[in-house]
Amino acid sequence: MVIENTLVTVISLSTPLVIAVIGETISEKSGVINLSAEGTIMFSALCGFVFGYLTDFVLIGFFSAAICGGIISIVISYCDIKLRMDQIAIGFILTILLTHLSNYMGQDYVRINGPIVTKFSIPLLSEIPFIGKVLFNHSLITYLSILLIPISWLFLNKTRLGLSIRASGENPTAANARGIDVKKMRLIGTVIGGCLLGLAGATFSLYTKYGWSENHTANYGWIILAIVIFGGWNPYRAAAGAYSFGLLQVLAIKAQSVTLALSQILPLLPFPLMIFILIFIQYINRKERGSIPKVITSILGGNQPESSGKKLPEGIK
Repeated sequence: MVIENTLVTVISLSTPLVIAVIGETISEKSGVINLSAEGTIMFSALCGFVFGYLTDFVLIGFFSAAICGGIISIVISYCDIKLRMDQIAIGFILTILLTHLSNYMGQDYVRINGPIVTKFSIPLLSEIPFIGKVLFNHSLITYLSILLIPISWLFLNKTRLGLSIRASGENPTAANARGIDVKKMRLIGTVIGGCLLGLAGATFSLYTKYGWSENHTANYGWIILAIVIFGGWNPYRAAAGAYSFGLLQVLAIKAQSVTLALSQILPLLPFPLMIFILIFIQYINRKERGSIPKVITSILGGNQPESSGKKLPEGIK
């Protein structure tokens, strides 16, 4: 019973993290590191909560937050593709701007009750012992976050659009020579990622961290960027990293009843763990993969796109 309840809580708390890491993974696969993730999530959290509160309709809150994230990503894409500005600098500037803007604009919505996201049990499946309660008794947004994991992997690895986005991020010059519209692919990948970051923001304020307060989602954007690296730019591994972080959050909450020191240490564990995982990934990538089944390497493997965070080459129109 305790294990079931813990896993249910982990899956629920990890919902916005999973959505966000999938979005950032797609963005970076296209060649754009969205360092505005911290500010985007916070501003979208405010946007989603405000629209949900004003309309008393939670779906409008989620939709408006996704649009908000998409608009911010378009700004980044325009500065990157058209103005050829540095992605890192633009991301930092937007994070600072959006964070302060969120706190200023959200003053009137602190400690206000908005629409509530309700849980939905899937008939028959929710009655399966153990698995039913753990996996099939959540909100629709949690179900969506779980489905996004295989869907995003299939999108990036099995669809023409996804493969074009990857090609544009890994080698834009070669992709351009093959007739791929690199600028368009980079824009699409960034906007998809931005919309998912926005959706994650609304998931915080309307579900896992219900309500709005100053610095409501502080530091989650940086955590997401770290998890994407931890996940090797692979949806499955990134999602595993998000759930691992969620587990440590739950353990930290439970540890408060034992010792305050332990509850403060547990949330910090993912960061040194990520460093060790990165070292391990680099080691594995340098080894021969012939002995490892191709299906496993395609699912669990992952490398940073070569052009990620870099300006497009001059020859690309």
